[in-house]
Amino acid sequence: MKMQTIKKNIPNLFIFIIISGCTTVPITARRQLTLIPNQQIISLSRLEYKKVLKENKLSKNNSQLQSIEKVGRKIANAVNDFLHENDMKGDFKWEFNLINNDKIENAWCMPGGKIAFYTGILKYTKDETGIATVMGHEVAHAIAKHSNERMSQALIANFGTAILSKTMQSKPVKTQKAFHTAIGLGTKFGVVLPFSRLQESEADRIGLILMAKAGYDPQQAVEFWKRMKASKNKTVPEFISTHPSDEHRIKNIESHLIEAYFHYDPFAKD
Repeated sequence: MKMQTIKKNIPNLFIFIIISGCTTVPITARRQLTLIPNQQIISLSRLEYKKVLKENKLSKNNSQLQSIEKVGRKIANAVNDFLHENDMKGDFKWEFNLINNDKIENAWCMPGGKIAFYTGILKYTKDETGIATVMGHEVAHAIAKHSNERMSQALIANFGTAILSKTMQSKPVKTQKAFHTAIGLGTKFGVVLPFSRLQESEADRIGLILMAKAGYDPQQAVEFWKRMKASKNKTVPEFISTHPSDEHRIKNIESHLIEAYFHYDPFAKD
């Protein structure tokens, strides 16, 4: 296909892609682009999860693992209720593991419900409610299909960059290098990072609802993030961070507490 023909059809192609790949994030009702079939994402996630577990040492601390599994079961029940209330379908085959690494202060949930906590974050979670704060947030990413959205954005960005690069082939080498540098910075700071912060805020909001439905006091999410904030030696400027600043995050969570308490079930069963 000639370049002129490609350029002529780009607007129509992008319109088709956007219309056919648009879904809606629950609760926030934000429109998002999800181009990759859900089963493909889940299949890749399961393979990656097995790889991570194989390459890392799992914790033998039964007490800590039991706490994570207990909270996980309650969050899983809350997810089922959440999906039903929002007329959504889910393909979650839950699995919870604790990786023995005190240097990594993190946790994550892959699409499909494959969850891992690192022992390093447990000094901040303190108790089951702290674990529920983190787990609710990470599971919310999976419910909101944020991984699919990020991959879809990357596909669009790479496609657009490739087309634009074609038009620069007749330009001097220095001009091409400057162009690629500008595209890289523009994509990173103009699209990827700000959008990631938006996804983090969405996960905070949905996560509050999940932990509340699971029987955990959502107010304790604020206390968890205050502990995280106090642990940091320096603050990364928000505009170059994939996460909201601690101050912004805490204020955002506080603004959604009333909504979360509407779903609070202190008698939620395991």
